Amino acid sequence: MKRSLVAVVAALCLLGVPAPAQAQPPLPVRGADVSSLAKSEAHGGVYRDPAGRRGDALRIMRQAGVNYVRLKVWVGPADGYNDKAHVVAVAKRAKALGMKVLVDFHYSDSWADPGKQNKPAAWAALPYDQLRQAVYDHTFDVLDTLRRQGATADMVQVGNEINGGLLWPDGRWDAWPGMAGLLNAGYDAVKAVSATTKVVIHLANGGDNGLYRWWFDTAATHGIRYDVIGLSYYPYWHGTLEAFQYNLNDVAARYGKPVVVAETAYPFTTADEDGWANLVGAAEPYPGFPATPQGQAAFVKRMYDIVRAVPGGLGLGLFYWEATWTGVPGNGWDPADPGSGNAWENQALFDYADRALPGLRTLGGSR
Repeated sequence: MKRSLVAVVAALCLLGVPAPAQAQPPLPVRGADVSSLAKSEAHGGVYRDPAGRRGDALRIMRQAGVNYVRLKVWVGPADGYNDKAHVVAVAKRAKALGMKVLVDFHYSDSWADPGKQNKPAAWAALPYDQLRQAVYDHTFDVLDTLRRQGATADMVQVGNEINGGLLWPDGRWDAWPGMAGLLNAGYDAVKAVSATTKVVIHLANGGDNGLYRWWFDTAATHGIRYDVIGLSYYPYWHGTLEAFQYNLNDVAARYGKPVVVAETAYPFTTADEDGWANLVGAAEPYPGFPATPQGQAAFVKRMYDIVRAVPGGLGLGLFYWEATWTGVPGNGWDPADPGSGNAWENQALFDYADRALPGLRTLGGSR
């Protein structure tokens, strides 16, 4: 008669043999930002599975276990991408594969980040009350279109990396009442479309606990509403992994909100593919994690371990930033300059032969 698995494990332990590691359940968010995908495909971008078979990038990611996509929205982009139409098209594809969708509103015509939060040209001359209404209308329009197309957003960022606020100067860090009105207009628009959609407030510099305490303490005094705290963490810019873990744990406990890594990434090579210098080119951008396929995968696993350890089960997971932004000519960083290149292709999750890297399986929850 065969002994039970429990008995076998007990016997091994008595003999000094360690018990096999228990598989941990996957985190709820195993996501990838694919904002550049539509433009990549339009310019001939190709994606292959680990065996080299050409396929749809979203399907390849879904097969690896990725269950969420993140898509940014610009108001009047110069190249026509990252607008409502393209976001809806990619979101519908993701939903058809059983994936969830996070919509990332920049409230700008181009990149919004801690160093710049420029108003869209169409909103530049609006007085504050009309600007606040524009935020509501734009947010509602994009999300309601998604809902009517059967692709209701599951999470929404009201602003992108808003360390210093948004829509400067009306919603800048030194104009908190204005910032609160703009953020709450976005929140109200999200909930008017879908009461179950979670609203994310997203800051960068994920290892800076002083920043997060200042920001969210001040936000509380001004009645800013949100459901989830989102953090960007890039280890070569945002402090040590230990500082990031401390901040993640602290803000989850201090504010009682779930936390999600809204952006992270790591290089798989130091080589350049498109002739446009890589933004991160060191052989070991963070100690212990070489810029190799294995180093990239190990970094993603470490990030998951940190998020999983957040007390109270408040760690939702992570989004890998621009997983599909490979070195395709015409798909550069500047929407106003067709000749601009991509400084990020060595951090994508597809290599220079267009094959899915090991880090993609790690992102999807496989070791």
